[in-house]
Amino acid sequence: MGLVGNLCSDNLNSFNSQGYLVIESFANNEQIEAMRNRMDQLLHAFDCSSNVSVFSTKNQRKVTDDYFYESAENISFFFEEKAIGDDGNLKQPKELSINKVGHALHELDPVFKNFSFSEKLSNMLHSLGYKRPTIIQSMYIFKQPGIGGEVVPHQDNSFLYTEPTTCTGLWLALEDATITNGCLWAIPGSQKNGLVRRFLRGENGVYFDQPSPTYDQKDFVPIEVKAGSLVVIHGDLIHQSFENQSSKSRHAYSLHVVDTDGCKWAPENWIRRKVEAEPLYAS
Repeated sequence: MGLVGNLCSDNLNSFNSQGYLVIESFANNEQIEAMRNRMDQLLHAFDCSSNVSVFSTKNQRKVTDDYFYESAENISFFFEEKAIGDDGNLKQPKELSINKVGHALHELDPVFKNFSFSEKLSNMLHSLGYKRPTIIQSMYIFKQPGIGGEVVPHQDNSFLYTEPTTCTGLWLALEDATITNGCLWAIPGSQKNGLVRRFLRGENGVYFDQPSPTYDQKDFVPIEVKAGSLVVIHGDLIHQSFENQSSKSRHAYSLHVVDTDGCKWAPENWIRRKVEAEPLYAS
């Protein structure tokens, strides 16, 4: 692949200053529809009677089990906390109860792999200086109407740590994301303060090595985007999203990339792959 960086100097300066960059119309309508239709098929085929696994950013320890760990190399389904009744069953159809599907859509499903391994995406990462980028996880996030859960303030490098740190989040809006339906919020420039804490996997489960700092909500700005927009997120940027209390969903496809050239994947990360991930390219 002949890589040609597709970010201009203004893009790079904005990313380095703000810690995030919005690229409008990164995916076209055909790509968006292909991913949404494929997820409909995957969800329809999923039998939730055998497993109802919940995902919550408020209580990570509660939701980490073998199903969660093994999702690093599988297509696994996680439900909203508020979708589960006291009897342990779903309170509404699974299509309106799912929180996310992850974490290996990018390598196991041809529709999602087609976007994830696209030349356009590789060219963008080349612009950011990646030498041997690897997608370490992918997620289809639903942000369901009324129950789409809050994602608390965090930094992606906390969860996907390399030495030196190299994680970049790529968040593709598959529907318009607004303040009303739970768009991303970020503290511009917060990546310059470095990594605050790490999320570690030990013998007794997962945990943070430091308590969460208290953030002033006045420092956050909303990142409202149209469907097809890609939000590029620095691994140390502090970002969050609120619960979706609207009647509209907010679907997104999220990728996290790390460099594997001269960088060491931390063995105490929650993801411990049995098979080395395929890089997007090597330069």
